[in-house]
Amino acid sequence: MSTSPSNTQPDTNQSWGGRFSEPTDAFVARFTASVDFDRKLALHDIQGSRAHATMLAQVGVLTDDERDAILEGLNEVQADIVAGTFEWSVELEDVHMNIEARLTDKIGITGKKLHTGRSRNDQVATDIRLYLRDEIDTVAAELARLRHGLIELAEREADTIMPGFTHLQTAQPVTFGHHLLAWQEMLSRDHERLLDCRKRVNVMPLGAAALAGTTYPIDRHMTAELLGFERPAENSLDAVSDRDFAIEFTAFASLLLMHLSRMSEELVLWTSAQFAFIDLPDRFCTGSSIMPQKKNPDVPELVRGKTGRVYGHLMSLLTLMKSQPLAYNKDNQEDKEPLFDTLSTVQDCLKAFADMIPAIESKSDNMREAARKGFSTATDLADYLVRKGVAFRDAHDIVGRSVAYGLREGKDLSDMSLDELRQFSETISDDVFEVLTLDGSVAARNHIGGTAPNQVRAAAQRARDALGAINSGATNNGVTR
Repeated sequence: MSTSPSNTQPDTNQSWGGRFSEPTDAFVARFTASVDFDRKLALHDIQGSRAHATMLAQVGVLTDDERDAILEGLNEVQADIVAGTFEWSVELEDVHMNIEARLTDKIGITGKKLHTGRSRNDQVATDIRLYLRDEIDTVAAELARLRHGLIELAEREADTIMPGFTHLQTAQPVTFGHHLLAWQEMLSRDHERLLDCRKRVNVMPLGAAALAGTTYPIDRHMTAELLGFERPAENSLDAVSDRDFAIEFTAFASLLLMHLSRMSEELVLWTSAQFAFIDLPDRFCTGSSIMPQKKNPDVPELVRGKTGRVYGHLMSLLTLMKSQPLAYNKDNQEDKEPLFDTLSTVQDCLKAFADMIPAIESKSDNMREAARKGFSTATDLADYLVRKGVAFRDAHDIVGRSVAYGLREGKDLSDMSLDELRQFSETISDDVFEVLTLDGSVAARNHIGGTAPNQVRAAAQRARDALGAINSGATNNGVTR
């Protein structure tokens, strides 16, 4: 006796259950679901759906009434999400199916037509790009605020002398403003990398469908324009499987956090009693539960520690993508949590630094006294001898013997008498003391990129102008930073 096929459908996800003969195992449903974290994309998912529905109506796939019903329904769904009354379901797997199911509940069968001509593959790739594009603009604004604070502080400290270091040993005197502008240069490169990354984020996958495109007469250029994308992606296979943009952002973040970590290390050193170069306001520090005298620079220490967290996310994303065949694979569900955490970590670190840096108070007397130690003007004495006609190698030897003498006698070069200095070279005359002073040393580096105070002020102004040009360009492009 033949058995007729049953019309009873298993209790499976309504978007794809027709092919399946039994429901998904409860554990597998939880294991494969992403809604617990990809709901962060909800508003951008609705943004993409509005543009998709508008385009479908324009090309005749939807009627105007169907488009209007979908747009009105999406507005209601968004209001529920914003109000916190939206009920998320693990059984519906992800943010896309949760929103579509709720839309269908609200407007009926028309809600099911929204997915015409697209797949969750191109949908999620579009959502991530929309989300990351907005987050990049937030990161850029905080980065610009930090750079502005550094520039302002550098100008205030243009005349403050401190020791410059190599190998963490006193090398030559520099100005504190010059040192701060070195930090600013690091961040300037980071800023350029971030804005360059944004260009590659701003490409639209929507319309690639599952992997091969769609047979519907869609207008991808229209959808791209509605969503503010520079252009639609050229290749449907690449469009749904590419996560280079997420890796590139995380690579930017790794470089940025490496720079913030270097800055943090110096801040930690400088606040110590052994250096005592700067003071951080109490609001950026904490105390000890057992040692009442302690004031710990927790903010820079924690930023230094979070660097490893971001490095880990970069390696996670690189490893995620390294062996995937084209096109989309379920592996890519693992792209979001590393990216989301990288974004929140970067934004928090930048905010902390942008708030903290302008509040730094320099202990200029301590810095200057430290610069007097360690024979920081030794190179100036060598240069002085060269200008007097002494070969550089001979001048190097003369200064080396002078330093050795100073170590034995406990005297810095600037503390030695003319007779003491002349025992190493009769070329030295009383004008030598003009170059052995800290102020004379920094003032002599009077060229672009040098540490002379007037050069520091000029460099700060150039940096301010460059930052202003970036902000102006962002505003002209319709982006607020």
